Amino acid sequence: MLSYRHAFHAGNYADVLKHLVQVEILRYLQQKDKPLVYIDTHAGAGLYALDSAAAEKTAEYRDGIGRLQGCDWPALQPYMNVVAQLSERDGQSNLYPGSPAIAQALLRPQDRAQLYELHPSDHVLLSELMQRDRRIRVQQSDGFQGLIASLPPPERRGLVLIDPPYEIKSDYDTVVSTLVKAHKRFATGIYALWYPVVERTRIDKLEQALRNSGIPRIQLFELGLTADTDGRGMTSAGMIVINPPWTLKTTLDELLPALAKQLGQGQGVWRSVELAGEA
Repeated sequence: MLSYRHAFHAGNYADVLKHLVQVEILRYLQQKDKPLVYIDTHAGAGLYALDSAAAEKTAEYRDGIGRLQGCDWPALQPYMNVVAQLSERDGQSNLYPGSPAIAQALLRPQDRAQLYELHPSDHVLLSELMQRDRRIRVQQSDGFQGLIASLPPPERRGLVLIDPPYEIKSDYDTVVSTLVKAHKRFATGIYALWYPVVERTRIDKLEQALRNSGIPRIQLFELGLTADTDGRGMTSAGMIVINPPWTLKTTLDELLPALAKQLGQGQGVWRSVELAGEA
């Protein structure tokens, strides 16, 4: 399992994939003027200093966002523009945004966000970051339970990002049961589930459970620095998207090979799979 505080991992290749997907989905939803809701079940602190002691201890960002500076791939630019926009704030520089800060930057006046963060220290930081924004509500509570209680939203359209730490093995079962419950309440929502590849057999079971769930329209995307190993640690990370925008797979099928090559320095790997088609 992972020992997870996001400050140690901010800006790594897993963040690149997760936030690239997040930006693509929010931009797609905003092609219509109708309001949307963004729900983040495990929001974290929201903004991270890449020159902090925590970030420098692992320096994972160097094989993530650090390798993308200067890449002028058009499909990557919306994500890179948001990261650049948020790299300085309140006199600080060299910042990397978490998913709440990215959502805040992209939300329109008619949109809103619901953020859950259970960790006391991260909740305080997140609350301070969002306290002046009336579109955003921050709660210190279990994100799985909070999500179900908040559905269906009045907007009837939006993105739910589920990004648990997977510090306990039961999280893999909990994400499936939560998605099934959430989909029954809010079938038109877009759900984006992040997961780490630490043990491939566990991911195989996760994929099969979602295939067996009866939920239609599911796509999976993975990015890694190296092929799977029997050693300790995360080799890849993935995003499973329910009700994906029709443009998402085309965009990621273009970007993932280039990202795997650039971030993995020739050793990178990627996957793009349709887990479930139309009902």
